[in-house]
Amino acid sequence: MDYEDVRHTDPAVAEALDGELDRQRSTLSMIASENHVSPAVMDAQSSALTNKYAEGYPGERYYGGCEYADEVEQLAIDRATELWGAEYVNVQPHSGSQANMAVYLAALEPGDKILSMDLTNGGHLSHGFKANFAGKVYEVEHYGVDPDTGRLDYEAIEEHAKAFDPDMIISGYSAYPREVDWERFQAIAESVDAYQLADIAHITGLVAAGVHTSPVGVADFVTGSTHKTIRSGRGGMILSSEAHADAIDAAIIPGMQGGPLMHNIAGKAVGFGEALEPEFEEYANQVVENATALGDRLQEHGLGLVSGGTDTHLVLCDLRESHPDTTGKDVEEALEETGIVLNANTVPGETRSNFVASGIRAGTPALTTRGFDSEACREVADCIARVVDAPDDGSVVEEVSADVDALCERFPLYE
Repeated sequence: MDYEDVRHTDPAVAEALDGELDRQRSTLSMIASENHVSPAVMDAQSSALTNKYAEGYPGERYYGGCEYADEVEQLAIDRATELWGAEYVNVQPHSGSQANMAVYLAALEPGDKILSMDLTNGGHLSHGFKANFAGKVYEVEHYGVDPDTGRLDYEAIEEHAKAFDPDMIISGYSAYPREVDWERFQAIAESVDAYQLADIAHITGLVAAGVHTSPVGVADFVTGSTHKTIRSGRGGMILSSEAHADAIDAAIIPGMQGGPLMHNIAGKAVGFGEALEPEFEEYANQVVENATALGDRLQEHGLGLVSGGTDTHLVLCDLRESHPDTTGKDVEEALEETGIVLNANTVPGETRSNFVASGIRAGTPALTTRGFDSEACREVADCIARVVDAPDDGSVVEEVSADVDALCERFPLYE
């Protein structure tokens, strides 16, 4: 990654790229939605396919010269089909949010009803947040988690569904640390004649590896990101039965996109190929083991976790009981000074604004890619706890920074 051509043409951009590479090497990425892709995925994403328009689908393009674009996209589709076991796959969405948009366009009419998780409880903007397109186009109501357990209350969700009578129920979340009962959601959806959309954006890799139960073949629609726990080219995808294929294809083009980002689809193909190797299952299992170790050690330090732990790649820490005067943003900013990068996050029953929040969300996918094991993640938890206890103490920040530097040296990135 020398960026020599960029350096010759545009030194300012090259300097920023150098800085970003150094930042990733010298800090610990614990934002749950981030990961480090392989050099092969990055090579594919910077390939000559960035020059190619390929509106349409393999074998049915609106432009000529698409033989290699067809080949790459079909490889991505075939590998995704094998990874997730879906009858139909669309790999063209530019993001998980746009994958959700395409499903809405394919299955709903403006003004239809959506029942989804509240944002402060772990939902996502594209599930119907009032400032998002979904909240503006559709009638949306939200469910949350049980305030005592931090877990989904399926009976309460079912009662809400029967009272609201939605056209679609969304399962799958951005800050829920437990496994989801997709079959229970499907039964609730069918009881009110609604579709279930399972958004597995965060757990695509865990599902592919069999570490998390799969909604494919259960939910009517499954959407996901392709760059989080699956570590492939940045973007989104849609999985469903063949019965919905034509409607989804039309929702993507001409419904919401023109030319697909073929260089990103090449990155998806390469990343999916990597995930088909036996080593990926080991990686996904280690991601969950690392998150469990991280969460357990944080609890040993007296920090509370939403739902009491995790089944996935992330832990959601609620600071209100242990550190009532400390906000998630306080901790996020102090940790970033040490080189630990995670995010402030709302927690169930949140009373602070989304920009300040009462919790922090930490994930282990990127650490695991660097080679971190459970013991190393416990060391990271020790560092986090020290900063949470004293976010304004410069000496603590300095000491933890030295520990982070040592961890980065032990587990180097992109050597």
